[in-house]
Amino acid sequence: MHAKIVEKPHLRFVFVPHPISRMPSERCRALIEGNDPVTGRPIVEEILEVFVKPLSVEERATGLEERTEERFIGPAMEEDIRRFFVENKMTDYLPFVLPTEERVAEMLKGTSRKAHEVVGELRAGYEVGTFTVEKVAANAVMAGARPSYLPVILALAASGIPAITTSTQSFARMIVVNGPVRKEIEMNSKTGALSPFNEANATIGRAATLLAINLGGGGIPGLTYWGSQGNNLNYNHVTFAEEEESLPPEWEPFHVQKGFGRQESVVSIFHGYGIWHWKNTFEREKHKAMLRMANWILPSGVYKSGLALLLDPLCAYDLVREGFRTKEALSEFICKNATLTLEEFWQYHLVEGFTVPAAEKGVEPFRSWLELPRDAVIQRYRDANEISVLVVGGRTNDFWQAGDFRYMGSFSVDEWR
Repeated sequence: MHAKIVEKPHLRFVFVPHPISRMPSERCRALIEGNDPVTGRPIVEEILEVFVKPLSVEERATGLEERTEERFIGPAMEEDIRRFFVENKMTDYLPFVLPTEERVAEMLKGTSRKAHEVVGELRAGYEVGTFTVEKVAANAVMAGARPSYLPVILALAASGIPAITTSTQSFARMIVVNGPVRKEIEMNSKTGALSPFNEANATIGRAATLLAINLGGGGIPGLTYWGSQGNNLNYNHVTFAEEEESLPPEWEPFHVQKGFGRQESVVSIFHGYGIWHWKNTFEREKHKAMLRMANWILPSGVYKSGLALLLDPLCAYDLVREGFRTKEALSEFICKNATLTLEEFWQYHLVEGFTVPAAEKGVEPFRSWLELPRDAVIQRYRDANEISVLVVGGRTNDFWQAGDFRYMGSFSVDEWR
């Protein structure tokens, strides 16, 4: 039996009509002052009761509830076990490899860590659970990964960042690998790196999704997943290796930009909706086109956004000729020159819901912005680090893509070898 830790089952809550992000303040106030559509009681009365009603014996219990799980499923026919996985929502509904004891043992040869070692916690739904190296290996088997990929998958699991979130927004991830491990496991960073033509790229991204479903409880629409439309990238996200060998002379690999050594192997995780735009080969001044793209992204605020530029090496060298000797120079140019008026900034309902209250509490620069005229021009991004530059592609076209992927963090792969 393997223990799993889940959240307290007796947590008090009050129903709030949803979604409210697009509702005017007057409508939100009317909802709060009205009755709970489920119980029929005044919502304010229910909220007050949450704070003043004496706790029951169950509610006074400290810590989290512990639940045990069987380590093995079966014995049964193979098709019955596959049906068990599907009916219990333990898969992404694509064909998968059954994680038999023998296959998991073979997968575990990809790491020196012990099977029973705890990797960390992952929350994709409403449960948070500790999980072991063996459980990560089982999901890697399901995804079709090879043992040599396991250190990258373990690093993703140990990050604590799930590939799927419970937000009502339909988010995805971007997963980028740097360092020697790229070549060791033959990841694609060249022609077709973002397409389904490479085993490592495909299965590492898919394993991240299965981890979120099976270890983070994030795979049941309407219960643990609330993305309105969902995101097709959730199948294996945007997973690729950076083409470090084709970087211009003063352009550093992404992991080096984040403080790692060149010979360290690292996986970086990004958060956003997806890749939105590309430009053709006839654009003479690429940095101006990229600036226009940057001005389409949701502006920074309490609700953070970012910009990720994915550049073919040919495009990277074009930018050097345009005066950008480093990645940082390009990020700083966009940060400085991507602007919008306060009129546009305040009209975003996400900004209205999160940033206005922050401004009223004195948080800068938002507090000062309340005193400026609506036609005042501000920067769209708060910091150049919100703009990530990655080089990937096979030099078949001076192609570039961009999207709203925001950098979340980079994590050592070598720790899990």
